[in-house]
Amino acid sequence: MKVKTKVIAGIICLLLISSPARPAETKAVIPILEIVKTAVKKVIKAIDLRIQRLQNKTIWLQNAQKKIENTLSRLKLDEISNWTQKQKELYRGYYEELAKVKSIITYYQRIKDITKKQAHLVNEYERAWNLIRQDSHFKAYELDYIEKVYTGILNESLKNIDQIFLIIDSFATQMSDLKRLEIINHSADQIDANYDDLKMFNQQNFMLSLQRAKSADEAKAVRQFYGIP
Repeated sequence: MKVKTKVIAGIICLLLISSPARPAETKAVIPILEIVKTAVKKVIKAIDLRIQRLQNKTIWLQNAQKKIENTLSRLKLDEISNWTQKQKELYRGYYEELAKVKSIITYYQRIKDITKKQAHLVNEYERAWNLIRQDSHFKAYELDYIEKVYTGILNESLKNIDQIFLIIDSFATQMSDLKRLEIINHSADQIDANYDDLKMFNQQNFMLSLQRAKSADEAKAVRQFYGIP
C-alpha cells in the first residue's frame, strides 16, 4: 500500500471536523514495529558476517595470486610454457574467483545500504509517533487512523525485507546476476518510496497540528515540539 498524496490530504481535511474528546491513553506500540526492527537487525548482522568472510577470502586469494606472480617472475619464458595445464587452470581460477568474490561484496554493500535506509524509516516512524501521541491537537479517532497508515507503511517495508532475504539466499543458488540486480534495484526503489511516504505523512500531521494552534505562542511551541523550521 503506497500512501498517495491526494488520499492523505483528503482524509486529513476530514480530520478537521470536530469529534468526541480523545481518551487519556492510546496504543503505545504497533506490534509489527518489533518484527521490522528485529528483521532489520538480522539482515545487517547476516550481511556483516558474510562480508567479513568474503573479505578474509579475498585476502587469501590475493596472497595466493602474489605467490604465483612471484613464481612467474622467477621463471624464464620457456619454463612458463612448460607449466602443466593444471597449474594454468589454477592460476586462472584464482583471478576468476577473486573477481567473483569482489562482485559479491559489492552486492552485499548495496544490500546493507538499503537495509540501513530501512532502519532510518523505523527511527523516523518512532520519533514521529512518539511525538504525535503526546500532541493534544489530535483526537482518538485521528490517532487510530494515523496508526493504521503507519502500520501499512511498515507492512510494506517488511515485504521489502523479505526481498532482501531472497537476494541474500540467491548467492547459494543459480540466480543470474541480472535477476539479482533487478531485485536489488526494485528493493531500493520500494524502500525509498516507503521512506518518502512516511516523511510526507509525518510532515502533513505536523502541519495539521500547527494549523490547530490557537495562538502565536502555541504555534511556536508546536514548531519547537516537532522541529518545524
